Amino acid sequence: MSEKQKQIDAHNQAMAEFIQMANGMVNDKGFDMKLVSAAMMAASGVYATFTAAGNDGFLSSGGVERVADMYKKNLAYIQERKKEELEAKGLTPKPVAELQGQASGEPDKQ
Repeated sequence: MSEKQKQIDAHNQAMAEFIQMANGMVNDKGFDMKLVSAAMMAASGVYATFTAAGNDGFLSSGGVERVADMYKKNLAYIQERKKEELEAKGLTPKPVAELQGQASGEPDKQ
């Protein structure tokens, strides 16, 4: 197995574990799904900052832009794969978040 394939497999395993943990928070602990999604995004941002700058640093505005661009590209890639998956099942994909106006990733404001 190539080193690249090992990295892909490790990435997929880590992602699956995060999703399993999130599902447990929703299904077993009763957390709201949108809250868990927003918390995962926040945790990812905190960890991305730590990875780039350590505990004693923070991202400059340019660093924030680079991380945000990575998130945007990754999310676009995920959506294309999801659309292809649905089409392969003979379904007509619909961009639901755009229809419902809930693409912000932030918890609902009270």
